[in-house]
Amino acid sequence: MVTTTRVFNFSAGPAVLPLPALEEAQRDLLALPNVGMSVLEISHRSKTFEAIIQECEANVRKLANIPENYHVLFLQGGATTQFSMVPMNLLPPGAWADYIVTGSWSSKAVKEAKKVGAVNVAFDGKGENYVRVPRADELKLSKDPAYVHITTNETIHGVEFHELPDVGDRVVVADTSSHMFSRPIDVTKYGLIYAGVQKNLGPAGATMVIVRDDLVKKAAEYRGYANLPVMLQYGAHAAEKSLYNTPPVFTIYMVGLVMKWLVGLGGLEAMERINIRKAEKLYAEIDRTGFYRGHAAKDSRSRMNVTFRLPNEELEAQFVKESKAAGLDGLKGHRSVGGLRASIYNAFPEEGVDALVSFMQEFEKKNG
Repeated sequence: MVTTTRVFNFSAGPAVLPLPALEEAQRDLLALPNVGMSVLEISHRSKTFEAIIQECEANVRKLANIPENYHVLFLQGGATTQFSMVPMNLLPPGAWADYIVTGSWSSKAVKEAKKVGAVNVAFDGKGENYVRVPRADELKLSKDPAYVHITTNETIHGVEFHELPDVGDRVVVADTSSHMFSRPIDVTKYGLIYAGVQKNLGPAGATMVIVRDDLVKKAAEYRGYANLPVMLQYGAHAAEKSLYNTPPVFTIYMVGLVMKWLVGLGGLEAMERINIRKAEKLYAEIDRTGFYRGHAAKDSRSRMNVTFRLPNEELEAQFVKESKAAGLDGLKGHRSVGGLRASIYNAFPEEGVDALVSFMQEFEKKNG
């Protein structure tokens, strides 16, 4: 039997999207108003798409109060391509970069950066199985790195920086993929921010990059920059306002709808209040009796990716099976760490958190 009933989608990405954005896309999929063509069919050089991408960027800038000396780019290749593109553009010959490693994604970023240039690992939480962010006294930052790279929320381990670490006047590059726009962000504290959009910003297919203009210009001066493939040059994309080649048109259109939804909700301050409330409900249940055990240290817990364990793997498998049957999908933890993971991104409804908490209580009564 075919069903179109929506379940509660706890997947880590591609992830749940706001229902109003999906409904608007559904209405306009066959033909955009006054255009007569689907957004899937229009030219990226058309006035119609020009208006779409410009409105999308304008709302991104409005939500994050982005200064004019920062470019907002919509690129392809996911955040993983940025693991290479960042050092290719910002790590000149003879220089080095500092990396703070708090989970699987920042670890992968280090591996790619080492293929390009010298890397100093300022902190690595692997020895503790990535359960927390570093204390200030644990950071072994070098004196003059080209930049300091940080992954502000680790999707797999559920570890989040709630405050940007103090790195002095060093340039900060941040992978914010799994919590971008889940809370206010001071863009001026960063030289470059990147985020795969498929978690909080839209469907899979694009990466948003916010980069300071002086870094783009400085990159163009590096020896060897001109030999970089043009698709890996921030300057090429900035000069053409993300239209150097055919961009992911539909994804950008959907990001635009999500941005309008966020603006209508009251902006990032309002979104943060909702996210705090959702996360606190779920962590309160995890901590209630000890039957469930949170993975991340309490002061490093992610509001977006809630990771936890049960007394044994057999119960975890049973939990995943029964929760899916109850309409709670995507709760199995990442294959590299196991356990359970509830991704409760911006668009995830609060009633879904309430439903999970109720299921957890019933499951514990039967199996605790």
